[in-house]
Amino acid sequence: MTPPVNTAITPSLLPTYKRAPMELVGGEGVELIDSEGKRYLDFTSGIAVNALGYGDAGLQQAMKAAAEGLIHVSNLFRTAPGEQLADKLVQLSFADRVFFCNSGAEANEGAFKIARRWARGIGGPAKHEIIAFRGSFHGRLFGTLAATDRPNYRMPFRPLAGGISIIERDIEDLDLALNAETVAAVILEPIQGEGGMRVLDTEFVRRVRELTKARQIALIFDEIQCGLGRTGRVFAYEEIGVTPDIMTLAKPIAGGLPMGAILASEVVASAMQPGDHGTTFGGGPFVASVALHVVDRLSDPRMLAHVREVGAHARAGLEAMMERSDRIRAVRGRGLMLGIDVTEPAAEVIARAREAGLLLVSAGDHTIRLLPPLVITAADVTRGLKILEAALAG
Repeated sequence: MTPPVNTAITPSLLPTYKRAPMELVGGEGVELIDSEGKRYLDFTSGIAVNALGYGDAGLQQAMKAAAEGLIHVSNLFRTAPGEQLADKLVQLSFADRVFFCNSGAEANEGAFKIARRWARGIGGPAKHEIIAFRGSFHGRLFGTLAATDRPNYRMPFRPLAGGISIIERDIEDLDLALNAETVAAVILEPIQGEGGMRVLDTEFVRRVRELTKARQIALIFDEIQCGLGRTGRVFAYEEIGVTPDIMTLAKPIAGGLPMGAILASEVVASAMQPGDHGTTFGGGPFVASVALHVVDRLSDPRMLAHVREVGAHARAGLEAMMERSDRIRAVRGRGLMLGIDVTEPAAEVIARAREAGLLLVSAGDHTIRLLPPLVITAADVTRGLKILEAALAG
Protein backbone atom coordinates (compact mmCIF):
# COMPACT_ATOMS: atom_id res chain seq x y z
CA MET A 1 0.00 0.00 0.00
CA THR A 2 1.36 3.43 -0.96
CA PRO A 3 1.65 5.72 2.05
CA PRO A 4 -0.34 8.97 1.85
CA VAL A 5 1.54 11.95 0.50
CA ASN A 6 2.24 14.70 3.01
CA THR A 7 0.75 17.83 1.45
CA ALA A 8 1.54 20.06 4.44
CA ILE A 9 4.03 22.83 3.70
CA THR A 10 7.01 22.79 6.02
CA PRO A 11 6.93 25.52 8.69
CA SER A 12 10.62 26.11 7.97
CA LEU A 13 9.74 28.19 4.89
CA LEU A 14 8.81 31.84 5.30
CA PRO A 15 5.06 31.93 4.53
CA THR A 16 5.20 34.41 1.64
CA TYR A 17 3.41 32.18 -0.89
CA LYS A 18 0.08 30.37 -0.95
CA ARG A 19 1.41 27.24 -2.58
CA ALA A 20 -0.78 24.68 -4.32
CA PRO A 21 -1.11 21.50 -2.23
CA MET A 22 0.62 19.01 -4.54
CA GLU A 23 4.38 18.44 -4.63
CA LEU A 24 5.90 18.61 -8.12
CA VAL A 25 8.69 16.14 -8.76
CA GLY A 26 9.20 15.98 -12.53
CA GLY A 27 8.22 17.22 -15.94
CA GLU A 28 8.13 16.16 -19.56
CA GLY A 29 7.49 18.43 -22.53
CA VAL A 30 4.68 20.77 -21.49
CA GLU A 31 3.51 18.66 -18.55
CA LEU A 32 4.47 18.62 -14.88
CA ILE A 33 4.22 15.53 -12.66
CA ASP A 34 3.43 15.45 -8.96
CA SER A 35 4.59 13.03 -6.28
CA GLU A 36 1.55 10.80 -6.85
CA GLY A 37 2.24 10.51 -10.57
CA LYS A 38 -0.54 12.86 -11.66
CA ARG A 39 0.24 14.89 -14.79
CA TYR A 40 -0.68 18.53 -15.30
CA LEU A 41 -0.70 20.42 -18.58
CA ASP A 42 1.28 23.53 -17.73
CA PHE A 43 -0.10 26.90 -18.84
CA THR A 44 2.17 28.78 -16.40
CA SER A 45 5.72 27.74 -17.40
CA GLY A 46 7.00 28.89 -14.02
CA ILE A 47 5.40 32.31 -14.65
CA ALA A 48 6.83 32.71 -18.17
CA VAL A 49 10.23 31.22 -17.26
CA ASN A 50 10.24 27.68 -18.67
CA ALA A 51 9.88 28.67 -22.30
CA LEU A 52 11.44 25.39 -23.50
CA GLY A 53 9.22 23.23 -21.31
CA TYR A 54 10.54 20.32 -19.25
CA GLY A 55 13.22 17.75 -19.97
CA ASP A 56 14.38 19.59 -23.08
CA ALA A 57 17.37 17.69 -24.45
CA GLY A 58 19.16 20.76 -25.78
CA LEU A 59 18.83 22.63 -22.50
CA GLN A 60 20.00 19.64 -20.51
CA GLN A 61 23.05 19.27 -22.74
CA ALA A 62 23.83 22.97 -22.39
CA MET A 63 23.73 22.65 -18.60
CA LYS A 64 25.96 19.59 -18.63
CA ALA A 65 28.47 21.31 -20.88
CA ALA A 66 28.41 24.44 -18.71
CA ALA A 67 28.98 22.37 -15.57
CA GLU A 68 32.25 21.09 -17.03
CA GLY A 69 33.62 24.62 -17.02
CA LEU A 70 33.83 27.34 -14.39
CA ILE A 71 30.80 27.87 -12.18
CA HIS A 72 31.81 31.20 -10.64
CA VAL A 73 34.81 33.52 -10.45
CA SER A 74 33.11 36.92 -9.80
CA ASN A 75 33.10 39.93 -12.06
CA LEU A 76 36.62 40.87 -11.01
CA PHE A 77 37.77 38.67 -13.89
CA ARG A 78 36.76 38.16 -17.51
CA THR A 79 34.98 35.02 -18.65
CA ALA A 80 33.88 34.33 -22.21
CA PRO A 81 30.24 33.19 -21.76
CA GLY A 82 29.01 36.48 -20.28
CA GLU A 83 30.79 38.51 -22.93
CA GLN A 84 29.40 36.31 -25.70
CA LEU A 85 25.89 36.58 -24.27
CA ALA A 86 26.18 40.36 -24.06
CA ASP A 87 27.31 40.47 -27.69
CA LYS A 88 24.35 38.29 -28.68
CA LEU A 89 21.82 40.53 -26.94
CA VAL A 90 23.34 43.64 -28.49
CA GLN A 91 23.09 42.03 -31.94
CA LEU A 92 19.43 41.19 -31.36
CA SER A 93 18.36 44.56 -29.96
CA PHE A 94 18.76 48.34 -30.00
CA ALA A 95 21.27 48.18 -27.15
CA ASP A 96 24.98 48.89 -27.04
CA ARG A 97 25.68 47.75 -23.46
CA VAL A 98 24.47 44.96 -21.19
CA PHE A 99 24.59 44.39 -17.43
CA PHE A 100 23.73 40.99 -15.95
CA CYS A 101 22.15 40.42 -12.56
CA ASN A 102 20.07 37.72 -10.85
CA SER A 103 16.39 38.60 -11.29
CA GLY A 104 13.88 40.90 -12.91
CA ALA A 105 13.44 43.09 -9.85
CA GLU A 106 17.21 43.56 -9.67
CA ALA A 107 17.28 44.44 -13.37
CA ASN A 108 14.69 47.15 -12.82
CA GLU A 109 16.52 48.50 -9.76
CA GLY A 110 19.68 48.67 -11.85
CA ALA A 111 17.79 50.39 -14.68
CA PHE A 112 16.61 53.05 -12.23
CA LYS A 113 20.21 53.66 -11.16
CA ILE A 114 21.46 53.92 -14.74
CA ALA A 115 18.67 56.37 -15.60
CA ARG A 116 19.36 58.53 -12.56
CA ARG A 117 23.12 58.50 -13.14
CA TRP A 118 22.60 59.65 -16.73
CA ALA A 119 19.96 62.24 -15.78
CA ARG A 120 22.16 63.72 -13.07
CA GLY A 121 24.88 64.21 -15.65
CA ILE A 122 22.66 66.25 -17.95
CA GLY A 123 20.38 67.97 -15.44
CA GLY A 124 21.91 67.84 -11.97
CA PRO A 125 20.59 66.17 -8.80
CA ALA A 126 17.08 67.61 -9.18
CA LYS A 127 16.54 65.40 -12.26
CA HIS A 128 15.89 62.13 -10.42
CA GLU A 129 12.19 61.24 -10.46
CA ILE A 130 10.93 58.00 -11.99
CA ILE A 131 7.38 57.59 -13.28
CA ALA A 132 5.47 54.31 -13.69
CA PHE A 133 1.90 53.64 -14.83
CA ARG A 134 -1.32 52.36 -13.29
CA GLY A 135 -1.41 48.57 -13.54
CA SER A 136 2.37 48.24 -13.49
CA PHE A 137 4.36 45.49 -11.81
CA HIS A 138 8.12 46.02 -11.70
CA GLY A 139 9.18 43.96 -8.67
CA ARG A 140 9.10 43.79 -4.88
CA LEU A 141 12.39 45.40 -3.85
CA PHE A 142 12.10 48.85 -2.30
CA GLY A 143 12.66 50.83 -5.49
CA THR A 144 10.67 48.51 -7.74
CA LEU A 145 7.88 48.14 -5.18
CA ALA A 146 7.43 51.91 -5.27
CA ALA A 147 6.86 51.54 -9.04
CA THR A 148 4.46 48.58 -8.65
CA ASP A 149 0.74 49.34 -8.62
CA ARG A 150 -0.36 46.78 -6.04
CA PRO A 151 -1.57 48.59 -2.87
CA ASN A 152 -1.71 45.34 -0.85
CA TYR A 153 1.95 44.67 -1.70
CA ARG A 154 3.02 48.24 -0.91
CA MET A 155 1.11 49.11 2.25
CA PRO A 156 2.96 46.94 4.81
CA PHE A 157 6.33 48.34 3.76
CA ARG A 158 5.74 52.08 3.68
CA PRO A 159 7.58 54.38 3.50
CA LEU A 160 8.85 53.16 0.14
CA ALA A 161 11.72 54.56 -1.88
CA GLY A 162 11.21 58.22 -2.69
CA GLY A 163 11.15 59.95 -6.03
CA ILE A 164 9.02 57.28 -7.73
CA SER A 165 5.42 57.94 -8.78
CA ILE A 166 2.60 55.99 -10.41
CA ILE A 167 0.23 57.83 -12.75
CA GLU A 168 -2.73 56.90 -14.94
CA ARG A 169 -2.18 55.39 -18.39
CA ASP A 170 -3.18 58.70 -19.91
CA ILE A 171 -1.08 60.84 -22.20
CA GLU A 172 -2.45 64.12 -20.80
CA ASP A 173 -1.55 63.08 -17.26
CA LEU A 174 1.88 62.08 -18.47
CA ASP A 175 2.37 65.38 -20.28
CA LEU A 176 1.67 67.22 -17.04
CA ALA A 177 3.91 64.92 -14.99
CA LEU A 178 6.94 65.03 -17.29
CA ASN A 179 8.85 67.96 -15.87
CA ALA A 180 12.08 68.03 -17.85
CA GLU A 181 13.97 69.49 -14.89
CA THR A 182 12.99 66.83 -12.35
CA VAL A 183 12.07 63.59 -14.18
CA ALA A 184 14.86 61.14 -15.00
CA ALA A 185 12.91 58.22 -16.46
CA VAL A 186 9.57 56.66 -17.38
CA ILE A 187 9.19 52.88 -17.03
CA LEU A 188 6.48 50.80 -18.69
CA GLU A 189 5.64 47.23 -19.67
CA PRO A 190 4.58 46.99 -23.33
CA ILE A 191 2.25 44.27 -22.07
CA GLN A 192 1.32 44.50 -18.40
CA GLY A 193 1.52 40.96 -17.04
CA GLU A 194 0.56 41.10 -13.36
CA GLY A 195 -1.59 44.13 -14.20
CA GLY A 196 -4.13 42.07 -16.13
CA MET A 197 -2.37 41.08 -19.39
CA ARG A 198 -3.05 44.53 -20.85
CA VAL A 199 -1.38 45.38 -24.15
CA LEU A 200 -0.55 49.07 -24.01
CA ASP A 201 -1.98 51.01 -26.93
CA THR A 202 0.63 51.47 -29.64
CA GLU A 203 -0.17 55.12 -30.20
CA PHE A 204 0.06 55.76 -26.45
CA VAL A 205 3.51 54.20 -26.28
CA ARG A 206 4.64 56.19 -29.32
CA ARG A 207 3.51 59.42 -27.68
CA VAL A 208 5.36 58.44 -24.49
CA ARG A 209 8.49 58.03 -26.59
CA GLU A 210 8.01 61.41 -28.27
CA LEU A 211 7.52 63.23 -24.97
CA THR A 212 10.43 61.56 -23.20
CA LYS A 213 12.80 62.17 -26.09
CA ALA A 214 11.81 65.82 -26.40
CA ARG A 215 12.42 66.41 -22.67
CA GLN A 216 15.61 64.33 -22.31
CA ILE A 217 13.95 61.71 -20.13
CA ALA A 218 15.03 58.06 -20.33
CA LEU A 219 12.41 55.53 -21.44
CA ILE A 220 12.69 52.11 -19.81
CA PHE A 221 10.84 49.11 -21.19
CA ASP A 222 10.27 46.31 -18.69
CA GLU A 223 10.20 43.20 -20.91
CA ILE A 224 10.85 40.80 -18.06
CA GLN A 225 7.68 38.83 -18.83
CA CYS A 226 6.85 39.83 -22.41
CA GLY A 227 10.37 39.68 -23.89
CA LEU A 228 12.44 36.92 -25.49
CA GLY A 229 9.89 35.33 -27.78
CA ARG A 230 6.78 35.38 -25.62
CA THR A 231 4.87 37.62 -28.07
CA GLY A 232 6.21 35.94 -31.21
CA ARG A 233 8.94 38.57 -31.60
CA VAL A 234 12.32 38.51 -29.91
CA PHE A 235 11.28 41.64 -28.02
CA ALA A 236 7.83 43.14 -27.64
CA TYR A 237 9.04 46.61 -28.61
CA GLU A 238 9.58 45.36 -32.17
CA GLU A 239 5.83 44.93 -32.59
CA ILE A 240 5.07 48.55 -31.76
CA GLY A 241 8.05 50.12 -33.49
CA VAL A 242 9.19 52.11 -30.45
CA THR A 243 12.77 51.87 -29.20
CA PRO A 244 13.51 52.52 -25.52
CA ASP A 245 16.74 53.80 -23.99
CA ILE A 246 16.89 50.95 -21.47
CA MET A 247 15.23 47.53 -21.44
CA THR A 248 15.09 44.91 -18.70
CA LEU A 249 14.90 41.14 -19.21
CA ALA A 250 14.75 38.09 -16.95
CA LYS A 251 12.29 35.18 -16.64
CA PRO A 252 13.13 32.84 -19.60
CA ILE A 253 16.64 34.12 -20.33
CA ALA A 254 18.53 31.26 -18.67
CA GLY A 255 16.01 28.44 -18.88
CA GLY A 256 15.03 28.55 -15.21
CA LEU A 257 18.40 29.51 -13.75
CA PRO A 258 18.39 32.90 -12.00
CA MET A 259 19.41 35.69 -14.35
CA GLY A 260 18.31 39.19 -15.26
CA ALA A 261 19.73 41.65 -17.76
CA ILE A 262 19.72 45.39 -18.36
CA LEU A 263 20.18 46.49 -21.97
CA ALA A 264 20.98 50.14 -22.64
CA SER A 265 21.93 52.49 -25.43
CA GLU A 266 25.40 53.99 -25.37
CA VAL A 267 23.94 57.44 -24.65
CA VAL A 268 22.68 56.45 -21.19
CA ALA A 269 25.10 53.59 -20.52
CA SER A 270 28.13 55.84 -20.92
CA ALA A 271 27.16 57.65 -17.73
CA MET A 272 28.03 54.58 -15.64
CA GLN A 273 31.53 54.34 -14.22
CA PRO A 274 33.43 51.60 -12.34
CA GLY A 275 31.92 51.26 -8.88
CA ASP A 276 28.52 52.74 -9.79
CA HIS A 277 26.83 49.33 -9.69
CA GLY A 278 27.77 45.73 -9.05
CA THR A 279 26.73 42.13 -8.49
CA THR A 280 28.44 39.06 -7.09
CA PHE A 281 26.70 36.42 -9.19
CA GLY A 282 25.36 38.27 -12.25
CA GLY A 283 26.61 36.98 -15.59
CA GLY A 284 28.64 34.14 -14.10
CA PRO A 285 30.10 31.64 -16.57
CA PHE A 286 27.76 28.73 -15.77
CA VAL A 287 24.49 30.66 -16.02
CA ALA A 288 25.66 32.71 -18.99
CA SER A 289 26.65 29.55 -20.89
CA VAL A 290 23.17 28.14 -20.45
CA ALA A 291 21.57 31.48 -21.32
CA LEU A 292 23.48 31.57 -24.60
CA HIS A 293 21.77 28.34 -25.61
CA VAL A 294 18.34 29.58 -24.50
CA VAL A 295 18.61 32.96 -26.22
CA ASP A 296 19.72 31.26 -29.44
CA ARG A 297 16.64 29.03 -29.30
CA LEU A 298 14.18 31.78 -28.39
CA SER A 299 15.43 34.13 -31.10
CA ASP A 300 15.29 31.49 -33.84
CA PRO A 301 12.86 32.70 -36.56
CA ARG A 302 11.27 29.24 -36.62
CA MET A 303 10.52 29.42 -32.91
CA LEU A 304 9.07 32.91 -33.26
CA ALA A 305 6.86 31.84 -36.17
CA HIS A 306 5.66 28.90 -34.08
CA VAL A 307 4.74 31.19 -31.19
CA ARG A 308 2.78 33.49 -33.49
CA GLU A 309 0.95 30.57 -35.10
CA VAL A 310 0.08 28.71 -31.90
CA GLY A 311 -0.66 31.99 -30.13
CA ALA A 312 -3.19 32.89 -32.83
CA HIS A 313 -4.77 29.44 -32.40
CA ALA A 314 -5.01 29.98 -28.64
CA ARG A 315 -6.46 33.46 -29.05
CA ALA A 316 -9.09 32.22 -31.50
CA GLY A 317 -10.01 29.41 -29.12
CA LEU A 318 -10.44 31.82 -26.21
CA GLU A 319 -12.55 34.20 -28.26
CA ALA A 320 -14.77 31.31 -29.40
CA MET A 321 -15.07 30.23 -25.77
CA MET A 322 -16.11 33.76 -24.79
CA GLU A 323 -18.90 33.65 -27.38
CA ARG A 324 -20.18 30.41 -25.84
CA SER A 325 -19.83 31.47 -22.21
CA ASP A 326 -21.09 34.40 -20.19
CA ARG A 327 -18.30 33.71 -17.67
CA ILE A 328 -15.61 35.40 -19.80
CA ARG A 329 -15.78 39.18 -20.13
CA ALA A 330 -12.65 39.88 -22.20
CA VAL A 331 -9.70 38.25 -23.96
CA ARG A 332 -6.37 40.09 -24.16
CA GLY A 333 -2.73 39.56 -24.98
CA ARG A 334 -0.34 38.74 -27.77
CA GLY A 335 1.46 35.58 -28.87
CA LEU A 336 1.54 33.09 -26.00
CA MET A 337 0.99 35.78 -23.39
CA LEU A 338 -2.80 35.77 -23.07
CA GLY A 339 -5.34 36.59 -20.41
CA ILE A 340 -9.07 36.37 -19.82
CA ASP A 341 -11.25 38.36 -17.46
CA VAL A 342 -13.72 36.09 -15.67
CA THR A 343 -16.87 36.87 -13.74
CA GLU A 344 -16.02 34.81 -10.65
CA PRO A 345 -12.84 34.92 -8.57
CA ALA A 346 -9.95 33.73 -10.73
CA ALA A 347 -8.61 31.62 -7.86
CA GLU A 348 -11.71 29.42 -7.90
CA VAL A 349 -11.43 28.70 -11.62
CA ILE A 350 -7.70 28.02 -11.26
CA ALA A 351 -8.35 25.54 -8.43
CA ARG A 352 -10.93 23.61 -10.47
CA ALA A 353 -8.65 23.56 -13.50
CA ARG A 354 -5.79 22.25 -11.37
CA GLU A 355 -7.95 19.40 -10.11
CA ALA A 356 -8.69 18.54 -13.75
CA GLY A 357 -5.01 18.61 -14.70
CA LEU A 358 -4.38 22.15 -15.99
CA LEU A 359 -2.10 24.68 -14.29
CA LEU A 360 -2.98 28.37 -14.60
CA VAL A 361 -1.93 31.57 -12.84
CA SER A 362 -3.90 34.70 -12.01
CA ALA A 363 -3.20 38.34 -12.83
CA GLY A 364 -5.51 40.01 -10.35
CA ASP A 365 -8.72 38.92 -8.69
CA HIS A 366 -10.64 38.31 -11.93
CA THR A 367 -7.98 37.74 -14.59
CA ILE A 368 -6.42 34.40 -15.56
CA ARG A 369 -3.08 34.29 -17.37
CA LEU A 370 -2.15 31.72 -19.99
CA LEU A 371 1.64 31.48 -20.22
CA PRO A 372 2.42 28.02 -21.62
CA PRO A 373 5.91 26.95 -22.66
CA LEU A 374 6.68 28.42 -26.07
CA VAL A 375 7.21 24.92 -27.47
CA ILE A 376 3.57 23.97 -26.87
CA THR A 377 1.65 22.52 -29.82
CA ALA A 378 -1.74 23.60 -31.12
CA ALA A 379 -3.11 20.21 -30.05
CA ASP A 380 -2.00 20.76 -26.45
CA VAL A 381 -3.48 24.27 -26.52
CA THR A 382 -6.80 22.80 -27.62
CA ARG A 383 -6.60 20.19 -24.87
CA GLY A 384 -5.92 22.87 -22.27
CA LEU A 385 -8.72 25.12 -23.46
CA LYS A 386 -11.21 22.25 -23.11
CA ILE A 387 -10.16 21.83 -19.48
CA LEU A 388 -10.38 25.57 -18.92
CA GLU A 389 -13.86 25.77 -20.39
CA ALA A 390 -15.05 22.94 -18.15
CA ALA A 391 -13.49 24.68 -15.14
CA LEU A 392 -15.30 27.91 -16.01
CA ALA A 393 -18.58 26.04 -16.18
CA GLY A 394 -18.01 24.84 -12.63
